[in-house]
Amino acid sequence: SSRVVEIQSQMSERAVELLGLPEDRPCLLLDVGCGSGLSGDYISEEGHYWIGMDISPAMLDVAVEREVEGDLLLADVGHGIPFRPGMFDGCISISAVQWLCNADKKSHSPPKRLYRFFSTLYSALARGSRAVLQLYPENSEQLELITAQAMRAGFTGGMVVDYPNSAKAKKFFLCLFVGTSGTLPKGLGTESANEELQQAKFTNERTRFRNVKGKSVKKSRDWILEKKERRRRQGKEVRPDTKYTGRKRRPHF
Repeated sequence: SSRVVEIQSQMSERAVELLGLPEDRPCLLLDVGCGSGLSGDYISEEGHYWIGMDISPAMLDVAVEREVEGDLLLADVGHGIPFRPGMFDGCISISAVQWLCNADKKSHSPPKRLYRFFSTLYSALARGSRAVLQLYPENSEQLELITAQAMRAGFTGGMVVDYPNSAKAKKFFLCLFVGTSGTLPKGLGTESANEELQQAKFTNERTRFRNVKGKSVKKSRDWILEKKERRRRQGKEVRPDTKYTGRKRRPHF
């Protein structure tokens, strides 16, 4: 839908912005999980060149039909990035890398596939360049798994979180540096937030606050209140909220 296209374009724009490319020359970028080439359109508009990789023949067919400017490669990035060392001035990826956390085949080991992806990406990038990977992690464990493999492969950097306090607009960008340790850009919408929130910390504890998709933990008091509020807005009859809402009942003996 056009809404999806719009969100995709915004994220591509933000990812390219976070790459911090030099303004005086065109660059060659890698687009991981390029799909039908929507991010590529933005890269081309900005005067840069790109090569896109995707695992879906159907999506790449759409990109070919749309006559995108970039070169396209059908490949599974879990097998590695098959380009010569130092070839790219940067890499972007929109909503793709979290798929490497799934083991689709018996032989697939997510940590190994992630490491293969990150280590070959590291060598395909020019020293001093960046990779910016926007992703939808399912939980904090996935974020840690992905980040740990990136660091193991030699990258420095970390997570930039845009609009951390908004359920809808919250976006995760893994911002990685090659060979030089840059300062991590600030997430958008974090001005009001305290400094702590800016650098997303990688912790093992189950995130008690809202889960990564921004929804409250199921059956919690917040979750119940939000659900009741939604039903009220739909004009349904809902009992008033009291101090007992969402409270656990005592067991009956």
